[in-house]
Amino acid sequence: MKVLMVLTSHSDLGNTGEKTGFWIEEFAAPYYVLSDAGVAVTIASPKGGQPPIDPKSASPDAQTPATIRFDQDQDLKSKLAATHVLSELNEGDYDAVFYPGGHGPLWDLANDADSIALIEAFYKNNKPVALVCHAPGALIKVKAPNGDPLVKGKEVTGFSNTEEEAVQLTKIVPFLLEDEMKKLGGHYSKGPDWGVYVKKDGLLITGQNPASSEEAAQLLLETLKEK
Repeated sequence: MKVLMVLTSHSDLGNTGEKTGFWIEEFAAPYYVLSDAGVAVTIASPKGGQPPIDPKSASPDAQTPATIRFDQDQDLKSKLAATHVLSELNEGDYDAVFYPGGHGPLWDLANDADSIALIEAFYKNNKPVALVCHAPGALIKVKAPNGDPLVKGKEVTGFSNTEEEAVQLTKIVPFLLEDEMKKLGGHYSKGPDWGVYVKKDGLLITGQNPASSEEAAQLLLETLKEK
């Protein structure tokens, strides 16, 4: 089995002067779930090369077994430093796609034509699409084969308004994921802040926050095995 993992290339946290990027836990935990199960994982980003890491995701309070393993994994760090350019990849070469979050995707992947086309191709060709935390923001311009927003009428989750308030970025982010999902007709729901909460609706898998990333990857793996 082959899975494509798509990371953000966006590093600026709005106009704050602070940095963002992808969240280590949301990349590392799913990567290990998949690779430990024998899945070949290809990593890509809009600009290719080393994607920006959200510095807060390296802080002591954000550490998990997966991030600790990542810190010592020079092979994976080398792979990460040389991500493929997203526009050069083809859906036909993979069985599924997984999008880790961090705030970065709200700026670039939400509007990236290559990413949008890629998700549409995976979905149209009956392949699972999984996204966690802020990464479901990459769905806001994605259309279903019938032309409706992909999330319309589907059970979805993602980083909640209350979690965004807790990290004090409500006024900084380009849009609130929870609000946007509802506007598009998605059946958005959430669990407790920072708790594990994942929704699956057919081929679409979404996780609410960093804690949900491992579970989302497990669900993706199960979905692939069922196919």
